[in-house]
Amino acid sequence: EAIRILGMEKTVRFYQASTSELYGNTPPPQNESSPFQPRSPYGAAKLYAYWITINYRESYNLHASNGILFNHEGPTRGETFVTRKITRAVAAIKLGLQNKIHLGNLDAARDWGHARDYVEGMWRILQQDIPDDYVLATGQSHSVREFVELAFTNIGRTIEWRGKGVDEKGIDAATGDVLIEIDPRYFRPAEVDHLRGDPSKAERVLGWRHQTSFADLVNEMVEADLLAVAGEKERRNTNDE
Repeated sequence: EAIRILGMEKTVRFYQASTSELYGNTPPPQNESSPFQPRSPYGAAKLYAYWITINYRESYNLHASNGILFNHEGPTRGETFVTRKITRAVAAIKLGLQNKIHLGNLDAARDWGHARDYVEGMWRILQQDIPDDYVLATGQSHSVREFVELAFTNIGRTIEWRGKGVDEKGIDAATGDVLIEIDPRYFRPAEVDHLRGDPSKAERVLGWRHQTSFADLVNEMVEADLLAVAGEKERRNTNDE
């Protein structure tokens, strides 16, 4: 609406950051034509943003596009998100500052890509003469279990799983130490089990494809947190002297 008030319909290109949380329990792979079934307040709010963007595009001829981005991660991801929670905890365990990590649903699967790649996709969306809506995704999904296993592999730890349900634990295969425990508080009230995007349209129209592999993404995040946590440890030691 601000674009209309300022009379900038012909000069401004508007990008709306949409989300794979729109899909909820819609079976994968999810694309631009898949039905939306949001299962969180965030997803429901983003559904409004998605449709109001289309409404303004069609009603007022605005260059307004939705980018339906699946999970995009990186070293600057917020520490409350499960990926960064894992890599930061792994770094702290490696440096002797933490004993274990508590997680929720290990089998929730997501399509995880690198934020750096997705920013290029956003830019490409805005370069199109005709505004439209695009899914940006890797087309591959991995579980939280896979993510945490790979993160520990980056510090030389192999995880073995014992137990079931909330009693399941991730054990260091070499030492027998418990490194991962399940905490029911981290289960979502309405869980979304599996999100995996189909980026075919973005590949075809935008010429966009993700460049960073899942393994490289996890490695980069672990390495960044090893540096960050080591720096914090050094500063604390200096302050204690």
